[in-house]
Amino acid sequence: MIHTLILLSPVYIALFWIIAFQSNKKNQSTPAKFLNVFMFIAVVCFFGQFVFFAPYPDVFPYWEPFLALLGSIAFPVYYIYFRLLTVDEKFSLKKHAKFLIIPLLIAIVYTVGIILAPFEQYKAWLYNENLYPDSPDIQFLGVMRKIIKLTFMVLLVITYFLNRGLLKKYAHKAEQYYSSIEDGKNNNARMMNYFLIFISLSCLIAHLVGRKLLLPSETIQQIIWLIFAAALYGIGYMGFTQKAINPTFEPAIIKNEENNTSGAELSLSQKVIMKKLLDIFETEKIYLNSQLNITDIVQLVGTNRTYISTIINQQYNQNFCSFVNTYRMNELEQIFTADPYTNNKLLAEKSGFGSFNSMKRAVELRTGKSLNEWKSEVLAKGSKSE
Repeated sequence: MIHTLILLSPVYIALFWIIAFQSNKKNQSTPAKFLNVFMFIAVVCFFGQFVFFAPYPDVFPYWEPFLALLGSIAFPVYYIYFRLLTVDEKFSLKKHAKFLIIPLLIAIVYTVGIILAPFEQYKAWLYNENLYPDSPDIQFLGVMRKIIKLTFMVLLVITYFLNRGLLKKYAHKAEQYYSSIEDGKNNNARMMNYFLIFISLSCLIAHLVGRKLLLPSETIQQIIWLIFAAALYGIGYMGFTQKAINPTFEPAIIKNEENNTSGAELSLSQKVIMKKLLDIFETEKIYLNSQLNITDIVQLVGTNRTYISTIINQQYNQNFCSFVNTYRMNELEQIFTADPYTNNKLLAEKSGFGSFNSMKRAVELRTGKSLNEWKSEVLAKGSKSE
């Protein structure tokens, strides 16, 4: 009973997130909605694996083609999800089909081989690949399965590094879906790729060990499947906590302004937005709110996330996180200069950081110095000016 529950745990978790995404569809970001596709693939694949390891040898032969077809595109779909987090506005079959076509073609060829093979031979071969070594049909399936395994592992590695590349260049865009600017280190977005590592390593071990050796070992199955379940839960949770904070994308305006350099002359509409932005920062000091996120700014200024981010990037060569922390750093310096004996916790609260760790990381990120080194430098500068 326990073994069955563990084998089905990834299925339950993926189904849970599908239901959660569907029930909260209006408040979900575009990437989060697309994550449903990945979760659906997970349901099919992990249920298929359950059927194999349970085992249900009379049912699994019919499930294997679906397992091959959907399993082959699992990692490409996850890469498309990352593109939606970073560089693509929405899913487009025309734009994204190129990432799916090769693994799908390989899986289709394998499926055709299954259809053409004698059913009883194919059924027995699924649980013992050493059977029927002289059968051309089974030999073909054996070759195709090796190609599928190799493709799976190659896609696994490629997806990880492509995702990593996207995050290295566009992580601030992905992070804005979480409306979090506390550290500016894009931890939420990077965590999505780390969960992929957990799934990937488990899949890699399972593929290297092989179904034949995994079948009699319930302990190894349970360990690997629990890792699958934990990683799927993490992916679902990170996707579910994304916010739909960019409902009105303005591609024409953004495209025309992408080539502007930092400090370039603003258009009339940009000047209006910039004036509002500077007013709430410099006059109202909204940055002192430690819970501030880009959604709050969007609502106050009356535009959308992408437009705010683009203007800040063009005029200050910063992302939103850095922009806010610049004001907090200036406030921090003024408070510290006025009273050098203010304790760190109070400094963080008064300057808008909310916590000592957030303040310390912001100082190190901006100055390259430790908090104490920066304090000494500020005090020395203040003494000289006097």
